[in-house]
Amino acid sequence: MKRDSKLSGVLHILLHMAELEVPVTSEDLSKIMDTNPVVVRRLMAGLREQGYVCSEKGHGGGWTVACDPTQVTLLDIYEAVGSPSLLAIGNRTESPGCLVEQSVNAALGKAFNEAEKRLLRRLSEVTLASLSADCHKRLKAKGISLKAKPNTHGV
Repeated sequence: MKRDSKLSGVLHILLHMAELEVPVTSEDLSKIMDTNPVVVRRLMAGLREQGYVCSEKGHGGGWTVACDPTQVTLLDIYEAVGSPSLLAIGNRTESPGCLVEQSVNAALGKAFNEAEKRLLRRLSEVTLASLSADCHKRLKAKGISLKAKPNTHGV
């Protein structure tokens, strides 16, 4: 089953963008995400609508972070990218006639709802700034400066 990595990808590029002092093009961001620039523009449009990023057209233009990373949570970004499904599992059928399957659905449904509530609560507790701080800590431990190498991956 394919996982939805939209949230992870957007957080990845937002952290890179937060480190840079210049606008970043969709083409450059697409290289970081290993995807098509059109996909990046669609994702960024949702973030722009919420005021998390802004874009400048023309030579020297591109995307920049327009929010305070200490005030924006992972939940905010999750919602801005369309609130993709949190769980990759679900019921075999949604409206079964079988009483056994109805019992299974009821038990699983309760567990799924509880898991989603806990995950959303946790996403609301983590800010972009805390992600950035963790990244800096990891880079420092390896002797790497993110500002010196904004596109360093897998180091």
